[in-house]
Amino acid sequence: MGVVGIIAEYNPFHAGHALHIRETRNLLGDCAVVAVMSGNFVQRGECALLDKWTRARAALEGGADLVLELPTVWAAASAEGFARGAVGVLAATGVVTHLSFGSECGEVDGLRQVAACLDSAAYRAGLRRFLDGGLSFAACRQGAVGELLGEGPAGLLTCPNNNLGIEYIRALSGLGSEIRPVTVRRAGAGHDGGDHPEYPSASFLRERILAGELPADNPASLKYGERAALARLRAMDQGDFAALPDCGEGLDRRLFRAVRQGRSLEEAYALAKTKRYAHARIRRALLWGALGLREDHRPGEVPYLRVLGASGRGREVLREMKGRAAVPLVTKPAHGRGMPLLELEARCTDFYQLCRREPGGCGLEWTANPVMV
Repeated sequence: MGVVGIIAEYNPFHAGHALHIRETRNLLGDCAVVAVMSGNFVQRGECALLDKWTRARAALEGGADLVLELPTVWAAASAEGFARGAVGVLAATGVVTHLSFGSECGEVDGLRQVAACLDSAAYRAGLRRFLDGGLSFAACRQGAVGELLGEGPAGLLTCPNNNLGIEYIRALSGLGSEIRPVTVRRAGAGHDGGDHPEYPSASFLRERILAGELPADNPASLKYGERAALARLRAMDQGDFAALPDCGEGLDRRLFRAVRQGRSLEEAYALAKTKRYAHARIRRALLWGALGLREDHRPGEVPYLRVLGASGRGREVLREMKGRAAVPLVTKPAHGRGMPLLELEARCTDFYQLCRREPGGCGLEWTANPVMV
């Protein structure tokens, strides 16, 4: 049985995600689909709109066969960190042969070219020259790639899904993995794009759900847990901010001041932001602070495979994984007791419960079983 991996947030799962799964099977044949999905927090430095078990069920009903969790320390990371963790999960299964991802360009060769450039010594030297000019990291990276490959390939970096695809390819190369990348052209509204008659963007759906215009079972947002988040952030000293990921270059000092002056998270983001520090970087750093996480909480490799849900074919994949996975499988809540990273994940889930429209209690991580369909 062929097994293909897909990396996603499914925040929330929508028609475009189901199309990606169908197009992947059209491309590779009737394969089993293993989705590596962010848990209760996502890359933009926010809560997932719906909890991870609800989203896992939607993914299974939409065509996935097995859903594995991407722990928060990678899910709420930069594109590079997100890709490294998610690809690490797929590689650790021992059964995945292909990685399928959506992209704006719809072809892999150009993304491979840019990925190789980003890993070259010539790129690193060029990037340093651009960074010395004080521009944002994204602008500097695009400029350095443009010098080496030309504006066409560098332009691929301006599209978010292309960008993630490039990072997936880099992560596969860094791991020495034999998993082969394939891509499906993204359809419908772009990332954070808006409405579309068939394939609206996830951000558009989130806005409508939070506004009460679309139904959802007890959605979550940092806005609902804002005072709890600010209380934790204001209790941190500057050294605590320095221990967060991507907080060098003076960002720790800016964050320390911003959370004391800002009366809301949005005010704190605005106070910390400069041309050099991207908004998403600031959001992620403050999320890590609110969750009580530090850079040294993120291990060098994925230490376990947490099952969030499976179909009948997914359970066949799990049986195959039992003899081939590189790390332990966590199929029941009790299996995770004593695993340091999963204990941290349980703490993150307890905080997530405070960020739901109707707050929930503690301990859900240890009582919620994988979804089986």
